[in-house]
Amino acid sequence: MHIYCRQDLLLNSINTVLKACSTKTTMPILECILLTAVNNKLTLVGNNLELGIESTIEADVIGEGFIALEAKIFSEIIRKMPGEVIEISSDENYMTSIVSEKSKFQIAGQSGKDFPALPNVEKVNACTIKQIELKEMIRQTIFSVAQDETRPILTGEMLQIKNNSLNMVAVDGYRISYRKMELSNENDDIEVVIPGKTLGEINKILSSEENDQVNIYFSDKHVLFDLGESKVVSRLLEGDFLRYEQVFSPDYETKILVNRKSFLMSIERAALISREGKKNPIRVEIDGDKMIITSNAELGTSREELDVVLEGKEIVIAFNPKYLIDALRAIDDDNVYIQFISSLTPCIINPEDGDQYKYLILPIRVNS
Repeated sequence: MHIYCRQDLLLNSINTVLKACSTKTTMPILECILLTAVNNKLTLVGNNLELGIESTIEADVIGEGFIALEAKIFSEIIRKMPGEVIEISSDENYMTSIVSEKSKFQIAGQSGKDFPALPNVEKVNACTIKQIELKEMIRQTIFSVAQDETRPILTGEMLQIKNNSLNMVAVDGYRISYRKMELSNENDDIEVVIPGKTLGEINKILSSEENDQVNIYFSDKHVLFDLGESKVVSRLLEGDFLRYEQVFSPDYETKILVNRKSFLMSIERAALISREGKKNPIRVEIDGDKMIITSNAELGTSREELDVVLEGKEIVIAFNPKYLIDALRAIDDDNVYIQFISSLTPCIINPEDGDQYKYLILPIRVNS
């Protein structure tokens, strides 16, 4: 293999596929990036067998071929090269020369034949959305993915296409985050669970440009995100996900309309005292047109008062402040509805208009 390419394009491509390279594995080839040069294109691939990422850039291909290079050292070399153009060549023993201006490295590579191919996901029935919209949906739900491996299915997010809308749902046993977006093109109904780690890495790759789109394809065991120059393939999680529709009850005894930013800032201040611990939750009292937020711990006490619009009964309820903070930070609206049934049942945060998101948060039982 022998190619010339731009350093900035190559480094960007390396940074993209690095997210799928293993750091600790019994298979050394998985710690490599596969480089394939053909038809004046250089394609880089990282694959840890759970997540695979492919990125393609323009290159001047003098000799076609492929080579697997250890990801970390290759990345560091390219990052520190002095010139705008990089020359990469390898011989029949996989010894690889990397040259830029007066800098030259030689590193040992491995045969690309040993590198595992990405799973094949047939490109039919694409779900097409803007990258910036998917990026927002992930941001607004991913914090509710379970970190506890005892229920592996909850370490992922459900991606559901139903009634021509895209729904994303994350559950960790204490809260549920739900986000909905209408789709402009007709799609078959589908329901899959994507690992939270995959979505976290995809979120770093997705563009914030308004016109950039992503096509999503599904197979029985994998999902493919096609971003054009980059492609991400991930395995799907197997198991029964929570039937979230049954949990978001429309019933309530208490419902308030509150300014989201004021509520968020009040909770953040109260959390300074509670230290976000279960032993020291924040206490929320709805008293007529007032919401009183108090925190009481060994460190001290705090009290906040907010104006609300109350519908129904007054209530006193307690929460881990972190769960409220995470949900309120994910919302962009000025005002939100919050509905309660009792001090021992979850609250649900809804938009003032529409149904594009829902957040359910379990309360904490406290002594009166």
